[in-house]
Amino acid sequence: MKSFLKILTAAVMISGFFRWDFAAFAEEKQPEASAYILMECSTGKVLEESESRKKLPAGTMAKLMTALLAGEKIESGQWTPDTVLKASDCVNGIKGAVIWLMPGEEMTVDNLLKGLIAGNANDAAAVFAEQISGSSEDFVMDMNARAFELGMYDTRFTSPHGTDDESYSTAYDIGLLCCELSKLECISSYFKIWRDFLRDGATELVNENTFARTYEGMTGWKASHTEKSGWCIAAGAERNGMECAAVILGAEDKDSRFAMARELLKNGFSKYMLTLPGFSSEFMKPVPVKGGVSENVDVEAEGLTGLVVPKTDSALKAVLVLPKYVHAPIEKGQKIGSIAFYNGDTLLLETALVAEENVEAMTISTAVEKILVKLCKL
Repeated sequence: MKSFLKILTAAVMISGFFRWDFAAFAEEKQPEASAYILMECSTGKVLEESESRKKLPAGTMAKLMTALLAGEKIESGQWTPDTVLKASDCVNGIKGAVIWLMPGEEMTVDNLLKGLIAGNANDAAAVFAEQISGSSEDFVMDMNARAFELGMYDTRFTSPHGTDDESYSTAYDIGLLCCELSKLECISSYFKIWRDFLRDGATELVNENTFARTYEGMTGWKASHTEKSGWCIAAGAERNGMECAAVILGAEDKDSRFAMARELLKNGFSKYMLTLPGFSSEFMKPVPVKGGVSENVDVEAEGLTGLVVPKTDSALKAVLVLPKYVHAPIEKGQKIGSIAFYNGDTLLLETALVAEENVEAMTISTAVEKILVKLCKL
């Protein structure tokens, strides 16, 4: 019943806020490409976009998913960078960018990742596919299953390296993939390699993503080009505790993709900030408990996450919804109420208020025990 609820509203002033209209921050002259998107990585918030849900040829951007699945093998402890993998006949006949792997040749995961990420090597992708899933065909199924888990619903991978003409994705989906890659510290250094060597210097690797040597705070991920997909880039960078991903698909030429990515990232860092919403603890009063061994239960906010907000001055309003009382028993972590953060009438974030501890229900024995304790104190 409404009478059992109390709604506490607190205006929380957070420096660097708003007018909550992301479109207003777009440049008058937008970059030209088939599609693009700018996202904040930790929240997945879309800051700028154009045709970001349009299905387009993915090309060798597919290697980002191959890198993710390889990185997750390291993250899970199944591999280390020193794990040695053997190439099979799967490397025969692979064309395009390669590190000239031969059937039976052994190479560490570390060097294969260098080949895949810095060298854009199709044969390194084939080795990872076979070693992870048993075959290229099964690996493609795993790629698409992982994509679905990430919410990449408009993506279809058809090979571990993306050199065929059948795969497709969207700028938004590639952005989601980049946000997931940003969590994998075990492979983050490979995306920053500009130039390296394999086989004691016999094989040179030069990264197509020139941001690896030219962009301050660069974190990843890939520049690519095929005849069908055109010029593409997924560029990540971090400044002042905020990481952004700019994805451009189908740029006009080799250089414009970098210029467009640079402009998008500039917009992200100059116009937005990442902040953790807060509110005064004086509003988080204990909630009365009926029928419990304790008269009250303390509550706390569950899983407060960061918010990406424009860098203008405004206030964030916190609205707490708590019942007048709750009935025992109460379990730790049980939802008691909620807290929502608003800018004007716009809901930015809502999360649960949960019990900080267990509260057992009052029984005859516990009631008698409490009475005896009080009598002993008299």
